[in-house]
Amino acid sequence: QVQLVESGGGLVQAGGSLRLSCAASGRTFSSYAMGWFRRAPGKEREFVAAITRIGNTYYADSVKGRFTISRDNAKNTVYLQMNTLNPEDTAVYYCAASRAGVSFSPDLYDYWGQGTQVTVSS
Repeated sequence: QVQLVESGGGLVQAGGSLRLSCAASGRTFSSYAMGWFRRAPGKEREFVAAITRIGNTYYADSVKGRFTISRDNAKNTVYLQMNTLNPEDTAVYYCAASRAGVSFSPDLYDYWGQGTQVTVSS
C-alpha cells in the first residue's frame, strides 16, 4: 500500500510558477513510476507528466518546455515544477504511482493522492 499526499498548489498570476510536491509513504517508492494528472472544471482527467523508476521523463504537449517532473527517491517525493503558467493550467492536480511503469492512461496507476488545486488568474 502506498499513500500519496500532494502539496504546493495555490493561486498564481499568469506567467508565474508553482512547484507541486507529492510525498509517498512506504519503503518501495523507488519501484514505482510516478505520474501527474490534472482535472479542470468540466473536463476529463488528463495526463500531465510522468517519470520512470530511473528518471526518464514524459510530458503532455501542452506543458512541454514549461513543466518539469523530478523525483527524489531518498525523500520518497516526486515534484512538478510549473513555469509560465496560464489560465488553461487551472485544475486539480493529482499524483499517482504505477507498479507497471509509465503510462499516459490513468487506468494503469495503482495509487492516487487527494489532489491539490492550482488556480492561474489572467
